[in-house]
Amino acid sequence: MIIKKFERLGEKAIETRFARRAIKQITENKLFKLVRREMDKLIAKKMMQDIKKEKIPNHVAIIMDGNRRYALMEGFPPTKGHEMGKDKLEEVVGWCREIGVKVLTVFAFSTDNFKRSKQEVEHLMDMFEKDLKELAEDERIHKNRIKVSVIGKLDLLPERVRKAAEDVMKKTEKYDRYYFNIAIGYGGREEITEAIKKIAEDVKKGKIEPDEINQSKVASYLYTSSLPFPDPDLILRTSGEERISNFLLWQLAYSELYFTDVYWPAFKKKDFLRAILSYQRRQRRYGK
Repeated sequence: MIIKKFERLGEKAIETRFARRAIKQITENKLFKLVRREMDKLIAKKMMQDIKKEKIPNHVAIIMDGNRRYALMEGFPPTKGHEMGKDKLEEVVGWCREIGVKVLTVFAFSTDNFKRSKQEVEHLMDMFEKDLKELAEDERIHKNRIKVSVIGKLDLLPERVRKAAEDVMKKTEKYDRYYFNIAIGYGGREEITEAIKKIAEDVKKGKIEPDEINQSKVASYLYTSSLPFPDPDLILRTSGEERISNFLLWQLAYSELYFTDVYWPAFKKKDFLRAILSYQRRQRRYGK
């Protein structure tokens, strides 16, 4: 009996390895990739038509998770995963503009991420510096009047990254058609703590009275206070994790949450549109 069980397990393992190899060969075939891309385009086109019939979320926030795991799965170093994630973000910015999302906020680097290896953190900082400099000169940013803001504890960032952030914010500060917020060195609890400190300082200086402190007043001290839509309508997270991870803790009070198993670098347009459709279905159900 025991021998037979081992034989069945062995056969199953062989079948599984064979199936994985076969699936990999099929999915890596050029013709298969071409057909799949065309099918994805058709699906996305139909989804886009449906989306434009309903209310579009004004503010979408994204926890871009899964760069390192995707790289590991594909046999790449973690740094490659982050680079692929950066390319994906560029696509998503375009998708948001295409459907009419006014505000996009992305979680790029948390305060906890400073605990990662020195090599990985330095690579990410190099990437942030380069990307922010490119954003400052990107003609699409200026043509579409996209206001870029870097939110978080900027004093924790290397000076070169901080200067790049300040430069792109200065060059886009008067734009008001779209808003692109990048959370770097960000933590939701830290944001609220900073707001409390500033409120306490203003009370001490006599600028405000304690009785004036309400939800609206607290919100005015947060990083998102200058946005036309400071609270996200939809927060989505990739990679299969179903937690908020200290992101926009005050602002998400009434946000719709959407989680997908797809790793961020593999996130496709149809995955993004599914999240938007899910949001719209919920709004219809609530009668909003």
